[in-house]
Amino acid sequence: METKIFAIFLCLLILFLVIELVRREKLTFKYAVGWIMVSLVAVFMAIFDSVLYKMAKWLGFQVASNFLFFVVLCSFVFLSLLLTLFLCQQNSHNDTTAQKIGMLEFELKQLKEKLGSSFQNRDPQDSQKPSK
Repeated sequence: METKIFAIFLCLLILFLVIELVRREKLTFKYAVGWIMVSLVAVFMAIFDSVLYKMAKWLGFQVASNFLFFVVLCSFVFLSLLLTLFLCQQNSHNDTTAQKIGMLEFELKQLKEKLGSSFQNRDPQDSQKPSK
């Protein structure tokens, strides 16, 4: 029973930690969804351990701990896939941003060249004449 209470406490601690990080804007909700889902499943499994044993038996696991390791492994694979997806989206966004910055730098260079040539074509005497 103490192990069950410890597992529930640990799962809830992780859940509240993730929620607190989202609240303090240290972690975006987009990245926290996977952790929240895994934490909620872990809390459910810790509270209703009979469901865990029944699922382990139904899926053909001889020992519930083997099923638990399998679930943890699947959770890590899910989180890894989710984070890889977000990383790919971020890389695509970075590429687009870099291209836009390159285009803006090119346009700025063209404007500077155009303004520089117009200043070179001006008569230096015009800037010294007092305006009326």
